[in-house]
Amino acid sequence: MARKPARMWRRLERPYTRTEYIDGAPGTRVRMFDMGNKSADFPVMVTLVAKEAVQIRENALEAARVVANKYVSRRAGASNYKLKLRIFPHHILREHKMAVGAGADRISQGMRAAFGKPVGRAARVKPGTKIMSVWVKPEHFEIAKEALRRAAMKMPTPTKIVVEKGHELLKGKI
Repeated sequence: MARKPARMWRRLERPYTRTEYIDGAPGTRVRMFDMGNKSADFPVMVTLVAKEAVQIRENALEAARVVANKYVSRRAGASNYKLKLRIFPHHILREHKMAVGAGADRISQGMRAAFGKPVGRAARVKPGTKIMSVWVKPEHFEIAKEALRRAAMKMPTPTKIVVEKGHELLKGKI
C-alpha cells in the first residue's frame, strides 16, 4: 500500500511513545544524528528553529539531514564542520488501512475512528524547538546558512535560521 501524504501527520495528536507496549513498532529511519568533525571546536553555531507546533515525520528529518550534510561537506570539506540533528522521532504514527475499490464505502462506514497499526515515527515539535545545528568556522558561515535553508525546505513547518554562537566573528556577514 502506498505511503499516505505527510499532511495527515502534521497536526499534533496525543503522544504515543511507549514502544515496550506496542507490538510491531518500527525502528527509526534516521541513520545518524552527529556528522562531520565531532572532536573539533568551531566558533560559529547556526541553528534551524521551528516556528509552529507540528509533527515532523522521520523521513522528512532524514531528507533534511542528508541534504544539509551533503551540501556542507562538499563545500566546506569533511573536517571543517559539525552537524547535529537535535530532535528524535519518539511518537509512533498509526494508520488504519482503508479498503479500496468498488463497494468499499459501505465497508468502511463503521471504522471512522479506528486505532490503526504502527506505520512510522515522528518528532513532536513546539514553536522555538531547535531542529538541527551546524558548527563551522567564520569563513564557512554562508555555506552553513545555505545548508540549513535547503534542509528547511524538507520540513512541514515554517522555520528560521538563528546564529546562536559567534556573532562577534561575523561582523558584516549577518
